[in-house]
Amino acid sequence: MKKVGLIMGSDSDLPVVEKAVDKLKSLDVPYEAHIYSAHRTPLQAKEFAEGAEEAGFGVLIAFAGKAAHLAGALAASTTLPVIGVPVKSSTLDGLDALLSTVQMPSGIPVATVAIDGAANAAILAAQIIATGEPELAKRLKEDRQAASKKVLDKDSKLKL
Repeated sequence: MKKVGLIMGSDSDLPVVEKAVDKLKSLDVPYEAHIYSAHRTPLQAKEFAEGAEEAGFGVLIAFAGKAAHLAGALAASTTLPVIGVPVKSSTLDGLDALLSTVQMPSGIPVATVAIDGAANAAILAAQIIATGEPELAKRLKEDRQAASKKVLDKDSKLKL
């Protein structure tokens, strides 16, 4: 099975990244995490993205706050799907990171999830990989059914 690359721009993004790790673990999806900055280590970020497919990755998830150019920098150097997670890390409550991540030029797409939306990014990455992995697709369906059951259980207990 292809791996998911979790790339954070700074170790300050780790609390958000951990939510993606938890979801990938629950779905039994292999992953690898790294810290590469689009601004402070651009060469290493580029080299990682250029070699990601050969290294067994199927999807990259980029976590970055503020200027948040990491997802775009990775996407510019690979044809693998890249998912951007804008991280709330500034006085603009993550809006700066959201706009930086979602406003990509034509030809270099980045799928973008909500600010701090690490769990959804992990699910989307798993769904992409599951197009060629029937067992993973089954686990995703089971995960969705379990989430539905939790809501219905809460509904049945609701007394107002």
